Amino acid sequence: MNKKNDIIKIAAELIHTNGYNVTSVNDIMQAAQIGKGQFYYYFSSKQELGIDVIKYCFEQWQNRVIKDNLATNASPEDKINKMLVCAIDIHQKRSSKCGCFFGNLAIELSEHNEVFRKEIYRMFATWTEYLTIVIDELKKNTTLPVSMPSDILAQSIVAMLEGGILLMKNKQDITPLINTASMIRKILGIKERDI
Repeated sequence: MNKKNDIIKIAAELIHTNGYNVTSVNDIMQAAQIGKGQFYYYFSSKQELGIDVIKYCFEQWQNRVIKDNLATNASPEDKINKMLVCAIDIHQKRSSKCGCFFGNLAIELSEHNEVFRKEIYRMFATWTEYLTIVIDELKKNTTLPVSMPSDILAQSIVAMLEGGILLMKNKQDITPLINTASMIRKILGIKERDI
């Protein structure tokens, strides 16, 4: 199972950097230093590997964004600030180059592959669901500058962040994402804090 997990991690990096369609099975085998027989021992197809990669990245994302930020016992303001800081930190470490793994795949595959579309949507739906809960918590303590149902506001924030990441990737500069995070704080009436 360790070798299978290694292949999934290597494939995740290649797909994030190059896209799913451009990344070939040969690219993955070469990077993982395996042969065709070993690849097909673990995966029946590139699509099966792709689904495993999405599940692996979803688990990593859940640990970092949900468990470590939105599902903590911190105040709702701190949860949102931590989520925004986390988003900026992730992309600064990648030098603003690759964008969002899920956003990239959503653009590349959603209209062409229903299996991938559903797996990718699960991440956005989970993010919106947890963010809705945090916004509901925030509304209990304060009146927000924007009057909008929590679920619609949460979906809008996810869309803003993904848009900020897309602009960041295109510009190869973290500034659009930082500006998006600042705008989200203004919309929610939250001050930036050191987390």
